[in-house]
Amino acid sequence: MKIDLHEITVRDLVKDYHDDGEGGVRGYGGKLDIRPPFQREFVYKDKQRDAVIETINRSFPLNVMYWAARDDGTFEIIDGQQRTISVAQYVKGDYSIEGRYFHNLQDDEQDRILDYPLQVYVCEGSASEKLDWFRIINIAGERLTNQELRNAVYAGPWVSDAKRYFSRKGAACPAYAIGSRYVNGRAERQEYLETAIKWSKDEDETVGEYMAAHQHDKTATALWSHFQTVINRVEAVFPNYRRPMKGVDWGGLYGQLRDESLDPESLEAEVGRLMIDDDVTKKAGIYPYLLTGEEKYLNIRAFSDAMKQKAFEEQGGICRSCEKQFDMAHMEADHVTPWSEGGKTDEKNCQMLCRPCNRTKSNR
Repeated sequence: MKIDLHEITVRDLVKDYHDDGEGGVRGYGGKLDIRPPFQREFVYKDKQRDAVIETINRSFPLNVMYWAARDDGTFEIIDGQQRTISVAQYVKGDYSIEGRYFHNLQDDEQDRILDYPLQVYVCEGSASEKLDWFRIINIAGERLTNQELRNAVYAGPWVSDAKRYFSRKGAACPAYAIGSRYVNGRAERQEYLETAIKWSKDEDETVGEYMAAHQHDKTATALWSHFQTVINRVEAVFPNYRRPMKGVDWGGLYGQLRDESLDPESLEAEVGRLMIDDDVTKKAGIYPYLLTGEEKYLNIRAFSDAMKQKAFEEQGGICRSCEKQFDMAHMEADHVTPWSEGGKTDEKNCQMLCRPCNRTKSNR
């Protein structure tokens, strides 16, 4: 691999800068691909973006950037995308600093920014060498997410099309527009795309295997369609939105959600009852519990040590099931009246069973 250090100005960098809205971002007279397949979306927050401009205005050194040379004479950014877009958007007039846009600056102030020198390392090598180099040097700031790395490995028409639906920032992202109340994470960090794939892939298939199978598909419309279908079904079955619905594995529950016998009115009554039940410590688990009947999702409140000790003393160490005597260390607390039948997690409903008896009861 060949590596050379070059110096260019901001004026050179932002020449013919444009973002076509479909993931294509170019600069440097159209010769620089600012967002190649292995790059993330623009993720800088306002303070990070503004700090880049302040660094330039004060003539402080900006961290070096890394480009890779292509066979056709163009370049692609390996490291420095966030800084490049911050500078280009400011010069273009997309945002202001302390109320002043670039076009509001005096000529000498504009020239100070445009003539600022940037240090750029340009490397030449194979595609795999460039990707390996990118992985190594991309250690400053926000690390790449697993999905951002997968996008690089499985780059192709399918990933490019999927990013139209799942990877834009905020309201510009179709998946965010319909799913922000149900999906955790940030679309621009590829977390919506990762969630959509998890909802669509086979149970024994990894996200990477799914992407490998679809890498050369021309579109990702099937993925987008399934994501919409899941969200629409959630809203039909649970029309009364509550904050704990965000982050539930709705895709994993889609098989149960499709059950046409589900009655939204009855489910709403159960959701309301469980939301105010103090024994239910994981409110987000209410939804998978109602769809599967498995209490494990609820994290039912456990008996306190004081409750268990009191029940043990009152029973004299005798298991209420097999009526044999045990040490406290070999006994476990159990609901006399099961929680599912209205029993509460309080000392009146606490009994001590030996471990074998309690495990046998739990498996019934």
